[in-house]
Amino acid sequence: EVTDVDYNGQKLWITDLKEGRYCANEEIPEYFISTFTHNISNCINKQFNNANKILEADTKELRISIIHESAAISGISICIRKSPCFVRNTLENLLDQKYCEKEVLHLLLNCVQAKMNLVFGGEPGAGKTECAKFFMQFIRKEERVITIEDSLEIHYANINPGADAVELRVGKGFDYTDAIKASLRQNPSWLMLSEARSVEVTSLLEQWSTGVHGFTTIHLDDVRKLPDRILNMMNNVNDAQRMENRIYRYVNAAVLIRKIESSDGKVRRYIDQLCFFSREEGKNRIYMIVDDGALVSKELPPDIKKRFRETGVEEPFVCRQFETYLKENR
Repeated sequence: EVTDVDYNGQKLWITDLKEGRYCANEEIPEYFISTFTHNISNCINKQFNNANKILEADTKELRISIIHESAAISGISICIRKSPCFVRNTLENLLDQKYCEKEVLHLLLNCVQAKMNLVFGGEPGAGKTECAKFFMQFIRKEERVITIEDSLEIHYANINPGADAVELRVGKGFDYTDAIKASLRQNPSWLMLSEARSVEVTSLLEQWSTGVHGFTTIHLDDVRKLPDRILNMMNNVNDAQRMENRIYRYVNAAVLIRKIESSDGKVRRYIDQLCFFSREEGKNRIYMIVDDGALVSKELPPDIKKRFRETGVEEPFVCRQFETYLKENR
């Protein structure tokens, strides 16, 4: 159940899905920290000293970030994020945990069936990637999915054995924009960007405009701010209006994941907001479906309803495959 292990130079802090965040009682010996950082630097063949203050590494399931004590005056800082090769939740668990209302869950499953472009937003640690991974399970295996990441967190091939999957990793000499453009020549049905952070979102929208579908995550505190957030990342002030129109046309829906901690330290994650974006008769419009965790409207944009009909979804808030999904997802 542990998702994060953080060391601040003095104390060890643990983030647990059920227990919340707490300080461990154990003292971490200085020699252990020294040995640990030395081993990490050797593994990736990078120096870690006064001149090289940042050390970052990852394994199949761990993302490690270390800041040298010459920069972290409180003491060496270590953060380890765990991203397991499985999906933590099931349909049954989400309903039991009141992650969202049943009709909302049905709607999102139908969105995947209708091949809609979804953006999962939230604060750091809210569970954006985990939510995206959950809904990726319901993509048909014969539809080619290309994932693009800098740190491996999605694990699409692992959580969907037998699926047509291509997993790309960006780095020096091969950035997000390069990967997105290269993907178009790989016959994708879906393009999954682990996180939209900067100008690569422009290339992502271009891909989605060609008929390729996809998910991405983004730091966000309100789905209604998503168009402005993407515009700021695009950094294209000369053509802002046209770019805004493209956002409303090619981003179909946004989901906001919220994480709250109760007085006893227990953590709860849930879908706080869900909206659809639409461009109708030359105007941009947002349809709020879920707000403050509650289903507030069932009014859908005309183009979204048409998309559902074209893919055989007669009732958007009722997923016909739900019982089948429930048995398989158990």
